[in-house]
Amino acid sequence: MISLIVLYIISYLIFIFPFDVLLSWLGKHTSLLEVLLSTTIVFIFCLYYFRSKSTNKIIKIFVYEGFGVGTVSFFLILPLMLVNSFQILIETQLVIIFFSIQIPVIFYGYINSKKLKIKKLLLNSSLINKSINFIFISDVHIGSNHPSSLKKLVSKINELDFSFLIIGGDLIDSSAFKIHDLNELKKINKPIFFVTGNHEYYLHNYKKHLQDFNTVGIQILDNESLTVDGINIIGLSDNISNKSKIDYVQTLSKKEMFNLLIVHKPSIWKKVSKNVNLMLSGHTHNGQIFPFNYIVKLKFPENYGLYKNIENYLYVSSGSATWGPKIRIGSNNEIIHIKIKN
Repeated sequence: MISLIVLYIISYLIFIFPFDVLLSWLGKHTSLLEVLLSTTIVFIFCLYYFRSKSTNKIIKIFVYEGFGVGTVSFFLILPLMLVNSFQILIETQLVIIFFSIQIPVIFYGYINSKKLKIKKLLLNSSLINKSINFIFISDVHIGSNHPSSLKKLVSKINELDFSFLIIGGDLIDSSAFKIHDLNELKKINKPIFFVTGNHEYYLHNYKKHLQDFNTVGIQILDNESLTVDGINIIGLSDNISNKSKIDYVQTLSKKEMFNLLIVHKPSIWKKVSKNVNLMLSGHTHNGQIFPFNYIVKLKFPENYGLYKNIENYLYVSSGSATWGPKIRIGSNNEIIHIKIKN
């Protein structure tokens, strides 16, 4: 029930509120009934898309891109309302200012969402005998993102020197996904290790999709560990409780080895930081659209970047692609190229 109320409020604030204010500045005042009706229509579309796991492209574009445009509009309308309270400008001027800023910002966000940056991470450890290079990516969201987006990602990965690739969850989402959408990954002639994120479990027949991952060269780490290049890689699935994740880490970590923990959400860092030398997570997208990063930080204090506890590290990626709207403002798509040396 609470989630439905939150979705209804979001439907109003993101999809209706900014444009209701703009209409009032243009002299068209909407009634309470009109606001409730329009909000309810948006709410029904959003609820249907998320609950039914619909593959309808029109509804998908309406929900995702509407959320992106509405988010930018919401955070832009608030300071303009403050300006309006001082009656410095007439309201039609505020409308002009709104669109003069909103349109370029959305265009910038769209262009930025297509860019892909490579971030290098260099760590030292006495627990390894030789230098290790590997790649970490997360939150690719194939299904809601077109499979063609993998081409640039795989191409950039193959330009780097690495022994193996780690994918930290949310590789797929949307029930429109088909296993052949991941065929591009076959061009990576290195081991690929994967842990699930929350979005993998939103798909119809998700168990079948996960079983098919081996056909494109992906090995799933489902609450288990394995030794690769002398390090202990621990992979945790997202569909278990934080307590279970912590218990698995305590069981699977090895004191005499470098422990590399892969878990989609960074929630358990403070509880396991003494047991693992490096933890890699995603999920947060670094808010994706500023200033959402501050809101995300309320739930995930370690929402982006490198964190350290004594000699152990956590890196939270902003993801290799966008979720939902094809807009990135104040964050970037990234590939993490990690080198650990003695």
